[in-house]
Amino acid sequence: MLKKVFFVFLVLLLIYPVYAQEEKWEPISAGPFTTWTAPLCGKNVLSVQPFFFYTHSRGSFDDEGKYHSLADDQRKGQIQQQLFIYYGLTDHLEFDTQFTYQYNYAKQEGVKAHDRGLSDTYLFLRYLFKEEDRLLPYITGLFQIKFPTGKYQKLDPDKLGTDSFGNGAYEPALGLIFTKNLKPFAFHLDTIYTYPLKTKVDGIKTKYGKAINSDFAVEYFLPKGFNLMLEFNGFLQADKKEENKKIPASDTKYFLVSGGIGWSNEKVQLLLDYQRTIWAENADANDSYVFTFVYTF
Repeated sequence: MLKKVFFVFLVLLLIYPVYAQEEKWEPISAGPFTTWTAPLCGKNVLSVQPFFFYTHSRGSFDDEGKYHSLADDQRKGQIQQQLFIYYGLTDHLEFDTQFTYQYNYAKQEGVKAHDRGLSDTYLFLRYLFKEEDRLLPYITGLFQIKFPTGKYQKLDPDKLGTDSFGNGAYEPALGLIFTKNLKPFAFHLDTIYTYPLKTKVDGIKTKYGKAINSDFAVEYFLPKGFNLMLEFNGFLQADKKEENKKIPASDTKYFLVSGGIGWSNEKVQLLLDYQRTIWAENADANDSYVFTFVYTF
C-alpha cells in the first residue's frame, strides 16, 4: 500500500511542473442554471441574463419521501421568466439582482385556475476572495437577501394556489462559491445558508425554517464554442412555526438533476437545459425545460 501511495505521489511530482507551465485557461459559457460560478464579471462590466422556465408537475412527494403521481384529470405547472442583472463595482466586488415574473396554472376535479404576477425579488453582493491558481479554485463569498414582493396572503381558494407568488418573509443568506478549471472541464460548487425573518401571513405570526442549499455542476467544453453541462441541486429547510408552534411536516427537501448543452462566444453565451426532481419530501415532482443566455455590454 505504501509503495502505491509513493508511486502516485512521484507521478504527481513529475506531472505538476509540466502542468504549471501551461497558460491559465478561462472558458466562456453561460454557466450552470442553479449553481453559482465564482469568477465575477469584472469592474464596470454590465451583463444581463434572462431565464425562461416551463415547468410541469407529474406528482408530489409526501413527508416520508413517497411519490404520488397526479391523477389523469389533474394539471399543475408554471411558466417563469427571470431576469438576472450583474454589475462589477470592482474586479473583486459585484452587485447582482434577480426579478421573476411567472404564470401559474392548475386543474383539479374539472376545475381550472391560473394567475400571473411578480414573484419575490433578490439582491446579491459577491466578493472574490481568491483567484484561481494551479492547485486551488476561485473562492467567492455571497451575501443575498430576498424581498417579499410576490403575493403571499389573502389568497383566493377558487384559484387552487395559483395566485401565490411568495411567502411574505425577508430572507438574508450567506454562501460560499468555488470554481476550478481543469481543461476541458470546469467544476462549480456552492453552499448557501438562509435565515428567514419573522413575518405575518393573514395575521398569523410565521417563522419559516432555516435552510441550506448546495449545488454542484460540471461543464465539459467542446470545440467551436459548444459545451455540455451536468448539475445537481440539493435543498433542506426545517419546519416552520406559526404563533411560536412548530407545524409538523412543514419542512421541505428535494434533490434535482439537470443536463444541458450550450454555445458561447465573447459577446453572447447560450444554454438549453432539462431539469428533473429525483427525490423530495413535501415538494412537487417537477420537470422543467429551461433556456438562458448572457449578454455583456
